[in-house]
Amino acid sequence: MTTVGAAPARPDTGAAPSRAGDRRRRSLLASGWSKAGGLLVAIAVLAVVAVCSIAFGSKPIPFGTVWDALWHDDGSNDHLIVHDLRIPRTLLGLGVGAALGLAGAVMQGVTRNPLADPGILGVDAGAALAVVVAIHTFSVGTLGGYVWFAFAGAAVASVTVYLLGSLGRGGATPVKLALAGAALSALLRAITSAVLLLDIRTLDQFRFWLAGSLAGRGAEIVAGTVPFIVAGIALALLSARTLNTLSLGDDVARALGVRVQLARATSALAVVVLCGAATAAAGPIGFVGLTVPHVARAICGPDYRWILPWSMVLAPTLLLGADTLGRVIARPGEIEVGVITAFVGAPFFIALVRRRKLASL
Repeated sequence: MTTVGAAPARPDTGAAPSRAGDRRRRSLLASGWSKAGGLLVAIAVLAVVAVCSIAFGSKPIPFGTVWDALWHDDGSNDHLIVHDLRIPRTLLGLGVGAALGLAGAVMQGVTRNPLADPGILGVDAGAALAVVVAIHTFSVGTLGGYVWFAFAGAAVASVTVYLLGSLGRGGATPVKLALAGAALSALLRAITSAVLLLDIRTLDQFRFWLAGSLAGRGAEIVAGTVPFIVAGIALALLSARTLNTLSLGDDVARALGVRVQLARATSALAVVVLCGAATAAAGPIGFVGLTVPHVARAICGPDYRWILPWSMVLAPTLLLGADTLGRVIARPGEIEVGVITAFVGAPFFIALVRRRKLASL
């Protein structure tokens, strides 16, 4: 029986799913704007840290003098310190930090290994051996000479690791790359140690580069490394969508039309270029490429389209902040930035490990 006056039943028009889809789209849009706004704040913080890097150092200079030196260089001692030492040092810190942060994020995405850092492809070990050869065999004694040897060594070591990891069935899988990198790094470090133990003169020169520092790097070092860093940044940022697909697994990536081996090779090339240039210019600096991508992932989630820009901003903020701190706390001397990042990065990374969220790549 039909109740008199009862409203007829409405057909299912799909209005509820439509409203749910609209809410989801609005939620995603709001999340995107939130991440973009947070990134702008992070860029502003980086700008402040960069200004502090120019304003503060082992020699106290009034901020007014620093500001005047930026616009009206009168050739005085303070102005020379700002122009010839602090500005190139800050620019190099921006480039090296961005390179290490991006390289770490890409490396963790390619290998799907939360403990991966730029050194997993043998970059540090290859660069170190090349610098030792430059000092021992060719008597190179300047940072400008070290850069090219270190970059070449990092590139050769990384290519060798990729070729070794490509042998056998399945090509260059994440596990094979990690194992090949660990094995080659151990071999290269053993050779480096043998040369250093047999030649004290080489050890005396090499230890200054090995500490990892932005000190003493002039404009020529910045000019020599900037093209490589810019090219590496472009390659890394273009790999964001591919890294998202690779994170689903190789089989799913192939099903979605991704050429897995080519994608992995392109990402590895970005890591080689970025790490090679950064290590050549500043020496091996630890924990930046390992820790910063986890911080970025905690802020913006698993999407590499956001992880890579966040890593590119957070890493130079950490590096320049550590470098400025090392200059201020040890006046009139300074502590190398590699030492400061180790002190800051190690406890922070231990805290990340204790949270047990590293395996969710």
